[in-house]
Amino acid sequence: MRGLFITLEGGDGAGKSTQIEYIEKFFREKNRVVVCTREPGGTRISEMLRNILLDKQNTEMEDVTEMMIYAAARSQSVREFIKPALERGEVIICDRFVDSSIAYQGYGRELGDMVAEVNSYATGGLRPDITFWFDIDPEKGRERAAKAGEPDRLEREALDFHYRVYEGYKKIAEKEPDRVKRIDATASIEDIKNEIRAYLEELM
Repeated sequence: MRGLFITLEGGDGAGKSTQIEYIEKFFREKNRVVVCTREPGGTRISEMLRNILLDKQNTEMEDVTEMMIYAAARSQSVREFIKPALERGEVIICDRFVDSSIAYQGYGRELGDMVAEVNSYATGGLRPDITFWFDIDPEKGRERAAKAGEPDRLEREALDFHYRVYEGYKKIAEKEPDRVKRIDATASIEDIKNEIRAYLEELM
């Protein structure tokens, strides 16, 4: 049985974590081996790089440096963890992947096409089977995220940065509608679950 690679994307406060738990339950009930991971992170080295990226004290980090560290963390995770699991036929659920870098660094930091090119090397061309984009207005998302605790370095960025990120996600979804499924993050948890379930049933 072939493995499946599922990613979830969206801005701060979009509610991805709740639905990750649901997707995991969906596949376990179908007797699939499921593993969940996050980006940046998922391996010892990737988690160390995550700490550097999100540390709110690292305000002097250059945009290209940020892009490269994200790609490095992703490369380690793909080669050490994600690809081997897919080869074993497992279902991988990943909180963020390349789309995040394109949205945050390509559009948010305005680095453009180089982000996709760098990440093509980092991942060896690996692409998700399906991506759920949790669509929420950045201002609303920040209000939700503020209730979750102390903001990290990226969450502290100005609102106009987060609106550029949001536009980036919209463009990705418009460009790849077969892979990227827009989810209204302001809908009820049950409505979102039902919509995701329909997409997963179709995927299988």
